[in-house]
Amino acid sequence: MRHDMLSSLLDHALQQQRLRPLDVAFARFLIEREPNIAPALAWLAAVLSRQLADGHLCLDLAGLDALADEQDWPDDWRALADTLRDDPPASSLLAAGDGGEPASAPLVLDGGRLYLRRYWNHERQVAKGILDRVARAEPPSPYLAEELARLFPTAAGDTLDWPRIACALAARSGFGVITGGPGTGKTTTVVRLLGLLQTLQWRAQAPALRIRLAAPTGKAAARLNASISAQLARLDVDDAVRATVPAEVATLHRLLGARPDTRRFRHDRTNPLPLDVLVIDEASMIDLDMMAAVLDALPASARLILLGDKDQLASVEAGAVLGDLCRRADGGHYGATTARWIATTSGDDIGDFVQADAQPLDQHIAMLRVSHRFSAASGIGRLAQDVNMGDAAATLVLLGAPCDDLAWLPAADVGTLQALVIHGTAAPGGACGYRHYLDTLHSCRPATDAGDDAHADWATSALQAFNRFQLLCALRHGPHGVDKLNQLVAEALHAQGLIDASSGWYEGRPVMVTRNDYALGLMNGDIGLCLRLPVAGGGSRLAVAFLAAAAGGGTRLRLVAPSRLPEVETAYALTVHKSQGSEFEHAALVLPAAMNPVLTRELLYTGITRARRWFSLLGSEAIIVDAVARRTRRHSGLAERLAQDGGDRDDPAHLAG
Repeated sequence: MRHDMLSSLLDHALQQQRLRPLDVAFARFLIEREPNIAPALAWLAAVLSRQLADGHLCLDLAGLDALADEQDWPDDWRALADTLRDDPPASSLLAAGDGGEPASAPLVLDGGRLYLRRYWNHERQVAKGILDRVARAEPPSPYLAEELARLFPTAAGDTLDWPRIACALAARSGFGVITGGPGTGKTTTVVRLLGLLQTLQWRAQAPALRIRLAAPTGKAAARLNASISAQLARLDVDDAVRATVPAEVATLHRLLGARPDTRRFRHDRTNPLPLDVLVIDEASMIDLDMMAAVLDALPASARLILLGDKDQLASVEAGAVLGDLCRRADGGHYGATTARWIATTSGDDIGDFVQADAQPLDQHIAMLRVSHRFSAASGIGRLAQDVNMGDAAATLVLLGAPCDDLAWLPAADVGTLQALVIHGTAAPGGACGYRHYLDTLHSCRPATDAGDDAHADWATSALQAFNRFQLLCALRHGPHGVDKLNQLVAEALHAQGLIDASSGWYEGRPVMVTRNDYALGLMNGDIGLCLRLPVAGGGSRLAVAFLAAAAGGGTRLRLVAPSRLPEVETAYALTVHKSQGSEFEHAALVLPAAMNPVLTRELLYTGITRARRWFSLLGSEAIIVDAVARRTRRHSGLAERLAQDGGDRDDPAHLAG
């Protein structure tokens, strides 16, 4: 194929929206760098760029035929793919993965996977950073078994105490992962773990560990902050130890010292974070770039602990770090040495989870398997399980059966949707809609002269009431996307006289910050509520109220003038992605009328598990079946790199003997 023909093919792909302008520009950049580049390689680079936008770290050349079928490639694309069946053509712009040479090449071919150099570097960096910590031998404290017994007083029996096992595994090494579904006790477990670590330091007469807590978004940070604060009061440790366990949670961007308008951070290998232990919650949201930045900024001696639900949606950006780490978590894959050590240390028999193919990384991952939020009779819990198992038939049976905490509206029209978001459902107990927070806003408003504290309490109550219900959707655009649904909800509430949406800013408008604003201390994903507050001397002003994490734990109210918030959007409806890290008493998920690649099992599961007490699903049977059957796939070489090791696969030096 000549370059003029390739240019025409790229233009056509752009018109059909198979490629983005950025993808085409990248291919043409390579042609400018190397005029004699093989057209097939330039085209392949454009496809790789497009795959990155879909969250993939690389392009699997062995899977081009499957990708062609999945995306219904045109014949001219398939013909180019056929020319690459063995290997991409040689080029100075393509480096070999064994050494990455030439270093100036923007593309790297490694093990049949084609990368942009940046992502190839990050993948190797992340794998090395984790494996170095996995391999680090740290003699366990002689007080470990005793302190585990104090923190987990229930004797081992037929039911394994997975939180106790998780604490034992995490306490013995520089790296640990605690994964589990909603209500399995991840936060409770990590608070006990931190109390355990500090107690072991105290008993060894060593200095208290410098511990930091972080989460990917401001919303997730605030929720973890509140949970940690509540758990600390009940932690069975010495008061002096409790005082050394922090409750304040920062976003990862703030922790690392993000620099505006750049990918770089203040903390890196030349200026590492001053800490001994870093705990990151909602780790499923962390993309490869961010994980590389975290590991780059961590001191070599620091312990890293990741918390998250491996079955949730992967990060918005490229990569699925937690998913790659936890691919084998369901089966445990512990080694015999680890099992013996656990039996001695915690009294738990994990023999059923011992596998002959145990790998070093497996010994550092614990999966919490019992939900304390959802009982065996819970419709939400059973629905999440059925969806996660890919059982479409069981999913439909459950949705069609009478259930106090589930509502399925398979053919919801606009009127039905409006009634749901305003009033909630007719389920026993009264699953609320948006009327609830507006009633709170209007009925609980203090007198004009009541004082700042009274108005702050009112603003906090209104925000908390708003957070009881959330409308979720899969897409941003289209009749069932964020944009249209936000408009529909605002119109419905306005028609009911609950808000005055005749202007852009109005009391009761919920907004979501869409870009980090370090001057204001607001992060992408933070949600606030526009309120009318009195001013000295009479009159009133509009201000947007946010609940932010407070130093020392808990939350504090922050008021910001709307004029200082240029980059926000109305937040009656959120994408499921944006809702990660949040929970609501009642969550309602609207599915589109036509199938979309975004609709996957993971998206449906994540939407369901945002609900604590009630869940409403609006979508047809056919769409639900398709979504349950479709799994998210993120092409990456990270799991393979993490599986590489040399030596005894489950016998770390500190466990020997």
